[in-house]
Amino acid sequence: MDLQREIHKSGGFANLDLLARQVVEGYISGIHKSPFHGFSAEFAEHKIYNNGESTKHIDWKLFARTNKLYTKRYEEETNLRCHLIVDNSASMHYPNLKEQSVETLNKAGFAVLASAAVMQIMKRQRDAVGLSIYSDTYEFYAPEKGSERHHHMLLHTLEELLSKPSGGKVTNTYKYLHQIAEKLKKRSLVLLFTDMLQADAGEGELFEALRHLKYNKHEVVLFHVIDGRREMDFDFDNVPRRFTDVETGNHIDLYSENIKDTYQRKVRKYFDAIKLECARYKINYVQADINRNFDKILTTYLLERQKIG
Repeated sequence: MDLQREIHKSGGFANLDLLARQVVEGYISGIHKSPFHGFSAEFAEHKIYNNGESTKHIDWKLFARTNKLYTKRYEEETNLRCHLIVDNSASMHYPNLKEQSVETLNKAGFAVLASAAVMQIMKRQRDAVGLSIYSDTYEFYAPEKGSERHHHMLLHTLEELLSKPSGGKVTNTYKYLHQIAEKLKKRSLVLLFTDMLQADAGEGELFEALRHLKYNKHEVVLFHVIDGRREMDFDFDNVPRRFTDVETGNHIDLYSENIKDTYQRKVRKYFDAIKLECARYKINYVQADINRNFDKILTTYLLERQKIG
């Protein structure tokens, strides 16, 4: 796909909707025999007929073959509710890039395009999507809706997130996840894009907030957005470097090779702890490496959709 031309000079995407459509179409074309429902232009799937329901949509041809009653559940009737949550803290805008493309993204760019691609699938399935964006403030909230106007408004908001990146903002993930949880009154699929980097709260408070999101039987997916090459492998040239915390401003000067082994052990220990906590609270943990494609994101979404649909 030739997506390089769809880049905005300010570092954001010039046409996020087009890029999202191309990502989704590339993904779908790669599925040879999809187990997923919903891409039919006619109907989303069959469901077992329950006594008392309208017989209007019974599939009589299927009844003739199976001797069982099924109805066609049309896309307009699926009514999945999905709420996207995007961390817009300063650490999410690492690495600092003058411009972004699908091939070269920072963490915020990856989260934005992944969110837009999920929204593109939801649009095809007539599902309702909402959006929250937070950093040191609760920057944006929109409830779940399925209209074309709502979809374009959310895309515009995501584009603005990249074109006007926040500088020096700390993360208050646990605080705003509690607020978001209070707003979600109906059962929803909740997709959280965050790098899980936060200086002012322990893991306990963070997972209390994630537990809150599980309230009312929401399905929660934590997309742990990372730059695997730099943040996990610590792949830097062994020259004197200054490493600066983009949120606190604290820095340290060192040779990367001198601390690489220790750094990698501690990072893996931290990531493993996050995975264990997610498993404990039945939160789907998915590592989202910005150096890879979006297949894992879209596959996870479709599998979770089946659980809640």
